[in-house]
Amino acid sequence: MIYFQADEVAMPMLRQDLVRDWIQSVAAYYGKRVGNIHYIFCSDERILEVNRQFLQHDYYTDVITFDYSEGTVLSGDIFISMETVGSNAEQQQTTFEQELLRIIIHGVLHLTGQGDKTPEAHQEMTEKEEHALILYAKICQKSN
Repeated sequence: MIYFQADEVAMPMLRQDLVRDWIQSVAAYYGKRVGNIHYIFCSDERILEVNRQFLQHDYYTDVITFDYSEGTVLSGDIFISMETVGSNAEQQQTTFEQELLRIIIHGVLHLTGQGDKTPEAHQEMTEKEEHALILYAKICQKSN
């Protein structure tokens, strides 16, 4: 199951049914299936708190993924800072929704084993995000 929760922020306006279908499709593309994935939409301060407490990092970030996957079953908690998503959208000159979708799938890609710490891995992550966003657009078209 894929769960969405807002922690002291407004729940983002998403077509949750389509997002769930999309995540399952992306997982299947990588030979995985979805177990339990919890998305926690939160503030900058909350993600900083999580970053400090669990990762010993003292900085803000857009997404933190805790991977509980086993074998081919993807499971995890994915914290997303809504404030940072907004800032990223402005910097990238894109919409809030597009940036949020990119961050949502970024967490899933981490669960599939995709890293982003080196320049090469970061580039590969970006390409996979773009591919996934195209798939989301196709899923939306089919639903209309």
